[in-house]
Formats: sequence, C-alpha cells, structure tokens
Amino acid sequence: VQLQASGGGLVQPGGSLRLSCVASGRIFRINTMGWYRQAPGKQRERVASITSGGSLNYADSVRGRFTISRDNARNTVYLQMNSLKPEDTAVYSCNANVVLARAGAPVDDYWGLGTLVTVSS
Repeated sequence: VQLQASGGGLVQPGGSLRLSCVASGRIFRINTMGWYRQAPGKQRERVASITSGGSLNYADSVRGRFTISRDNARNTVYLQMNSLKPEDTAVYSCNANVVLARAGAPVDDYWGLGTLVTVSS
C-alpha cells in the first residue's frame, strides 16, 4: 500500500491550500484516515482525522479553519486549510489504517511522504 500526498506549497497568511492524499495497492477497506504535521524542532501532532463512517476529529489549533473529508471510492483524503497562519508551517503527512485485500484481512497503518506547507509573507 502506498499513500501519495500533494498540494503543499507557499502561501501568505490568511490564504488557503488544499491537500490531497491517495492510497493505492491491495486495499480491501480503509478505516480511519488522518493528517499529521511536524514543524521544525517540534513533535509530530495529529491535525485531523476522519473515520470510514465520517466521524471527524480536529486539533484545537485548527478547528474552525481546517476541514477534513474523504472520497471512499477513490481512497482519497483531503484537508482544506483556510485562514492559514505562520504557525501552520510544517510538513504534512497522511495516515491510513488499512484492511488489506489478502487472506486473513490483516490491518495495518500506512504513512505517506510529507508535503511541505509554508505560510509566510
């Protein structure tokens, strides 16, 4: 299973970006999908997550500004980021808890390579 994230870039404070992450491979079903970020010198933190049923969870620092969504048919998770602040600058990575399409239907977590978001004037 591979996760490919895209959509990062340089944006001015107050601007918006939309991140996408597509999962591919021997996937039977994806449970929870999420976005995490890591800023220089800081620990990785969970930004937002969404279950297969659509339940949402957000970090307090982004609630009301970021929106997570998913397209189950395309195995894709999105992160719409509005009203961006300099403190949102980080490498954003996606995560998926995947039920694999093979005997025994094992479940495992997968990570994509990060995409850099820089908020600066």
